[in-house]
Amino acid sequence: GTSQGIPVIGCTCAACTSDNPHDQRLRSAAVVQFGGFTVCIDCGPDLRMQLLRAGIVQVDAVLLTHEHNDHVAGLDDLRPMIHRSGKPMPVYGLPRVLDALKARFSYVFSDEPYPGAPRIELCRVEAGGKVSFGGFDVLTLSVLHGPLEILGFKFGTAAYLTDVKKLPAETLNEVTGLERLVVSALELTPHWSHLSLPECLNLLDTLQPRQAWITHISHNMPACDLLLAMLPGNVQPGFDGLVIDFDWQPSLFDKNSRHTG
Repeated sequence: GTSQGIPVIGCTCAACTSDNPHDQRLRSAAVVQFGGFTVCIDCGPDLRMQLLRAGIVQVDAVLLTHEHNDHVAGLDDLRPMIHRSGKPMPVYGLPRVLDALKARFSYVFSDEPYPGAPRIELCRVEAGGKVSFGGFDVLTLSVLHGPLEILGFKFGTAAYLTDVKKLPAETLNEVTGLERLVVSALELTPHWSHLSLPECLNLLDTLQPRQAWITHISHNMPACDLLLAMLPGNVQPGFDGLVIDFDWQPSLFDKNSRHTG
């Protein structure tokens, strides 16, 4: 779902009143599990419910695409896992994004943190770099969300790209011909900071993934069954609870090399 989720409060459109559970969308996020690690992509305002529904009891790190509320507002919901582990949670993001976290969650990052506040380790990354977990290298990709540079992430043969308006040439090269691709499409009509569905499908024609899923879908998109009928065979609407399997081998497997950027 997009920043308001679906259904939107008070809306009576076809998507918001659909009885298909695939049309009931929390804010966009993902969990990637590999080699004994569990990593969240974004921690929006629905994080608590998303982790509970998925049965996720521990998270090892968080990768942030950008600082907008629907991608960071659930940071405090990491608290139970941080308290159980006894260690700070590594949160990776662009320097601008981490600075925004410090301002928004000042009670976490003050010199005298609020008692019981989550302990967060801010880890700065740049587009075009990587974050390594036990030899598994996550590539950080430049994505343009309107004029704002944000991050996408590549995991072996798969990539996750949300809030996309345009992909720079270096990112296009990294995500062409993948086995699995998650990419955003907001609605049918053009938008200044997001791909529309026609723009997204044109991009997918260029990238030629074996299989793709659309995410960050607004209620201005047709309901799920109608949307599915509009898509080519290798493209599907994402939905809450979707599980995607993909191949990803460690470059140098070492369980002791956790959380190094």
